[in-house]
Amino acid sequence: MTCFPSGVAVLTTALPDGTPLGMTCTSLCSVSLSPPVLLVCIRSASPTLKAILERGAFAANLLHEDARATSEVFSSGAPDRFDRVDWAPGSDGGVPHLVDEAHAIADCAVRQYDALGDHTVVFAEVTGVRIASTSPRPLLYGLRRYAGWPSG
Repeated sequence: MTCFPSGVAVLTTALPDGTPLGMTCTSLCSVSLSPPVLLVCIRSASPTLKAILERGAFAANLLHEDARATSEVFSSGAPDRFDRVDWAPGSDGGVPHLVDEAHAIADCAVRQYDALGDHTVVFAEVTGVRIASTSPRPLLYGLRRYAGWPSG
């Protein structure tokens, strides 16, 4: 699948005590328009997955082309990743949004999930969307490298 480029998202959620958790995800796609549903695939042993399923909610922060460093820190497992980025509580007051790093943010409510192999497929209904006031190009990942959306 390294030959198949995709957009880069950071999935964020929070523990009941408010501690933010997040991870980089390139396995995200649209499933349905009515209702709006996204599918994300997350490593089953991920602490972020556990928190997403317990909370029943997460944000899909779709990164813009200048957010490569954010993608890298959220894929590194660094415990201080939220100290390295600007973030704010989302509309529900709990799920973090990466407002400076994302060109769009989808607030999502988990509707269904199923473990398959070493990953869990999560289906989530989009409950709100925030689009950046500027329209930066999305960050892409494929062939084990990052790129921005081509101009033109």
